[in-house]
Formats: sequence, C-alpha cells, structure tokens
Amino acid sequence: MRTYKVMGLMSGTSLDGLDIAYYHIWEEDGKWNFSIKKTAEIDYSDEMREYLKNAIHLSEEDHEQLHKDYGIWLGQQSKLFIDELDEEVDFIASHGHTSHHRPDEGVTFQLGDGQLLANTSGKQVVCDFRSKDVSLKGQGAPLVPIGDKLLFHEYDFCLNLGGISNISFDKNGERIAYDIGLANMPLNYITHKIGLSYDENGKMARSGKLDHALLQKLNSLPYYALPYPKSTGYEWFSSEIMPLIEGSKLSNEDLLHTFIHHNCEQIAFAALKHKKNGKSNSKLLATGGGALNQFFMDTLQSKLGNSIEVVVPNKTLIAYKEALVFALMGVLRLEGNTNVLKSVTGATADSCSGEVFFPKDLV
Repeated sequence: MRTYKVMGLMSGTSLDGLDIAYYHIWEEDGKWNFSIKKTAEIDYSDEMREYLKNAIHLSEEDHEQLHKDYGIWLGQQSKLFIDELDEEVDFIASHGHTSHHRPDEGVTFQLGDGQLLANTSGKQVVCDFRSKDVSLKGQGAPLVPIGDKLLFHEYDFCLNLGGISNISFDKNGERIAYDIGLANMPLNYITHKIGLSYDENGKMARSGKLDHALLQKLNSLPYYALPYPKSTGYEWFSSEIMPLIEGSKLSNEDLLHTFIHHNCEQIAFAALKHKKNGKSNSKLLATGGGALNQFFMDTLQSKLGNSIEVVVPNKTLIAYKEALVFALMGVLRLEGNTNVLKSVTGATADSCSGEVFFPKDLV
C-alpha cells in the first residue's frame, strides 16, 4: 500500500486567494483515504486579484504572459510552503485559476503554466484537469465529484460553495453533478465594493431584508431551467448578475440578504428534486467558503426543512476540500485511473485527465 504525499493548489472563482494544502492519500481495501497534514491560504494582492479577474478581457499575448507569471508565482508560493513543511512531497496537483470557460465552444483555460510551476517549485506537477474532458465534448466541470464519490460516499449530497455552487450525488449507480448557480461570487462582489473581503459569518446579510422583485429576477434566470450536465462561471456572472447588482438601489445589506435567499432556494430545489424517495435521514455535506457563513447555512437548512440535514464539517475540511480533490485527481492520473466522470460532465467517455510536468533546470 503506497501513501502518496501530495500538495494540492486551488484558486476559485471567488478570488479569495490561493489554497495550498499537504495531504497523505492512500488506498486500502478498495477504499481511498486521506489525512490533511498542513494548510495555508495565500491572499491575493489587489493587483493580482484585478489581474486574474480581468484575464478574460486580455489580449492573447497578455493572457499568455499572465499564464506564465501566475505559474511562476504558484511555484514560488509552493516552494515557500515546502521549505516550511520540511517533509517529502511526491508532486504538486494544481487546479490553476480558470480564466475562460465556454465548454460549448470547446474552450476552457486554467491559468498557471505547469512547466514554470514545476521549474520554480522543483517538484513534479499535474495540472490542467479540464481540457481533455472538454475535448471529449464534456463540460470540463464540475471535477470535485470524483472526490465526493471516492472520499465522501457516506453523504447523500455533497455541496460545494465557492464562487459558484455545485452539487453531486449518486443516482441509479452513477455519480451526477452540476453547477447549480451562484454562491459567494455575488456576495464577495458586493462586499469588495465597500472594502471588505467578505461578509463575516453573514452578519451584514442577516441584518438585511428580502427584496422580492430582485429575488424573482434571479430565480427566473434562464440558466436554472437548463438540464444537467451544465456548468457556469465568471462569464455568466458578469453578463447576467453584475448588471442586476449595479442597477440596484438596494442597500448592501438587502442585496446580500436577497442573494443568500436566492442561492439557498436554488440549492434546496436541486437537492429536494433528487432526494431518494422514502429516505428519512438524508444528509448534505456543505464545504467551501460559503459553509463558513452561518446565515447562509441557517437559511439553507430552513429551505430544506426536515427533509435533508445540512452537515458542516470542521473548518479545515471546509476550506481545503477542493484542493484535496485535486490532489486525489493527481494521484489517480499518475495511477492511470479514471478521474473525470462522463456521468458528471456529459463527455463521450470517462477520462484520466491532467498534464504532467517535470522540473527542468532554470536557465
């Protein structure tokens, strides 16, 4: 039984920063197990955050430069982490930062040049986990469900609340997953306008009032009526959601309050629709930054009622579950096993996805 010693890197659409974590991952008696050994969150500078946020609008030349710059930066942060860790690291699994995601056009791009990340960190790198699935006519997202299936199978639903909300569950022996819609992206967009990184514990949102007109506009967005498999990202947020925020005369508190109600209504609708008939003790595991927002969790539980219990794990797992899954995906890639599921993405086949880079001497 081999224990892989892996670093996972994750940067989400909410642009909070870079999550770095070091894991031990091993398979025993046909089941995958993990242990979280060390974690760190690296905040983005205002300059880096703006650079990444506006990546979608860059020229091809400037976008390529950002890809390289960000790969070097990831490598630098990884090396600092490794130096403090003082333990063996087999390889780094990096999600990168998604700048473009239009799978229907065959386009997806994760910033963070894998070769430069490997060169700068001095470690083998596995990255770019989405492109192969998109080439197989899949959505290239969500990817976390392989981890839900292999590491968290005791839950009926796994909900991740990053910038976007996505859910995964088993249905007729297959793993199904898709992006429900919004989570932290609109909340952070609103708080950033007043100089706050986020609304701590949802205190501002809790003090606001529900605006039924905005709620109705949000709930009637065409994306929600699309069948799965489906995924979304910043393009959808900037074209459909930002104008609603910018055009609103509501207070920040009322905006936050209304967006959380909207998020929770859509999540509850998705979960209740797929709840197994007759099962009385269904459980939903909530992770990602949104699970740290108590008002978000309270509102979600109230929308689900007694039908599904919301389980919020410890803060380390909440914050670093996505990085954990990319570490697992890296292990599966090196083992030659499936790590992206066609039942989730809608691709023509399951795939063993990810590009592998070995460090080269820097010139």
